[in-house]
Amino acid sequence: MRADITVLPGDGIGPEVTAAAVAVLRKVACQFGHVFEFNEQLIGGIAIDTCGEPLPQATIDACVNSDAVLLGAVGGPKWSDPQARVRPEQGLLGLRAKLGVFANLRPLRVHPRLASLSPLKAENLVGVDLLFVRELTGGAYFGKKSREDDVAIDECRYSVAEVERVVRRACELAKARKRRLTSVDKANVLETSRLWRTTTERVVAEYPEIELEHQLVDSMAMLLLTRPASYDVIVTENLFGDILTDEAAALAGSLGVSPSASLGAGRLGLYEPIHGSAPDIAGQGVANPIGAILSAALLLRHSLGLEAEASELEAAVDAVLDSAELTRDLGGNASTSEVTESVLAKLNSRQQAAA
Repeated sequence: MRADITVLPGDGIGPEVTAAAVAVLRKVACQFGHVFEFNEQLIGGIAIDTCGEPLPQATIDACVNSDAVLLGAVGGPKWSDPQARVRPEQGLLGLRAKLGVFANLRPLRVHPRLASLSPLKAENLVGVDLLFVRELTGGAYFGKKSREDDVAIDECRYSVAEVERVVRRACELAKARKRRLTSVDKANVLETSRLWRTTTERVVAEYPEIELEHQLVDSMAMLLLTRPASYDVIVTENLFGDILTDEAAALAGSLGVSPSASLGAGRLGLYEPIHGSAPDIAGQGVANPIGAILSAALLLRHSLGLEAEASELEAAVDAVLDSAELTRDLGGNASTSEVTESVLAKLNSRQQAAA
C-alpha cells in the first residue's frame, strides 16, 4: 500500500511526540511492505508566528489531499490570551470542520502495570475497555456566540442529521465489540438532549443486536469513577464528550498514553494524542510518546484499513509497558527517544518471532 500522511507537529511537545509516531510508522511500512509518504505542515501557535494565522491554506490543502492526518498538539502560554483575535485552538477547530470529521474516538484500556497510577482502586479497573464516540462538529462549541455588557450567550444547536451520523458510527463500532451502547445526554433539562435521545433510539432500532442504555451526563461522570468496567461504547455530544473523556483518561494513569481518532464519512481521519502541548516539558526529551504512537495505530486501522499492522503496533506498545520502560509521567525515567526505540525494538522482535 502507498499512503500520503500529513504531519502537523504543532506546538510544545507536539514535534517530539509526532516524530516518535512517524518513526514507528516508517518501521511498520518497512516491515509490511508499504510506502508511507510524510508531508509536514504548520498549525496552531507556530503557524500564527510564521504565517499570522493558525490554519494556513497550505496546511488545509495538504490535509484534504492526504490519506490521513497526524497531529501533535496546539497552544501554549505565548498564545493563551482568551481575548486574542487569533488563537491556536482556532486552527484545530477549523481543521476538523474542513476535514468533515464528526466522530471523535477515544479508546481507553487500563494496562495492569499502570493501574497503580490511577486514582481509582485497582479492583475497580479490572476489565476496563471503553470506547468513547464524541460528536465533534456541533453543540455549544460551534453555535452562535454573543456578548453584550454583562451577558454572554453560547448557542447549543444540534440537528437530527448530526445526531444520526455519529450514533450510527457508534453502533457500527459497538457491533464489532460487546454490542453494548451507552448514550449520554441531559434529556431531563435540555431540548437538544431530548432530540439526541429520541434520534438515538430510532437509529439504534436499526441494530437489533445492540443493547442501548441512556445515562444522564452528571450520573455518568460518577459512574465512570465507580464502575467503569460496566461500559463498552459510550456516545455523547461535543461538550459532554470533551469533559467525560478527560475524566476517563485519568483512569489510565496518565494523559500521555491515550490516543484519539477523528473520523468523517470517508476514510480520511485526524489522529492525535489527547494530551495538550505541555510547554513546561517541551524540548526536554521527556514527553511520553505512547499516546501519539497509539494514535498512529488508529490511523493504520481506520484510514488505511491495516488491521494487522495496527494490532501489531498496539501489541508492541503493550510489551514496552510490560517491561516498565516508562517516562516520568508514569513513574519511570526513560526519555521520549528511549521509549520510541523500545517500541521499534519490540516491533522488530515480534516480526522475527513470527518469521
